[in-house]
Amino acid sequence: QVQLVESGGGLVQPGGSLRLSCAASGRNIFTFVAMYWYRQAPGKQRELVATITGPGSTNYADSVKGRFTISRDNAKNTLYLQMNSLQPEDTAVYRCSAATSGLTIYWGQGTQVSVSS
Repeated sequence: QVQLVESGGGLVQPGGSLRLSCAASGRNIFTFVAMYWYRQAPGKQRELVATITGPGSTNYADSVKGRFTISRDNAKNTLYLQMNSLQPEDTAVYRCSAATSGLTIYWGQGTQVSVSS
């Protein structure tokens, strides 16, 4: 059974940084065709924040480009999202997701990120 567990969220002041982690179990992350970070703020639609493919290509939403970095550590079986220069509009529940070649999608439970002074 594949499980994804996020951690690293919290309250941070504007301009601060956080690193989110998504620890996978039940499957090696390098076997996923892609892994993602999504976020959803209250009253807003879910937004795809960042993507990393199996070969390691990355892609970002325009709203976070230059501030966020997605990465993974295959040895630790963990996906990361480094978030710098955080702003109040980054406040949301962040969830990681992983896709298999058979189009199965796995989701974590989410971690809250709040940016406020």
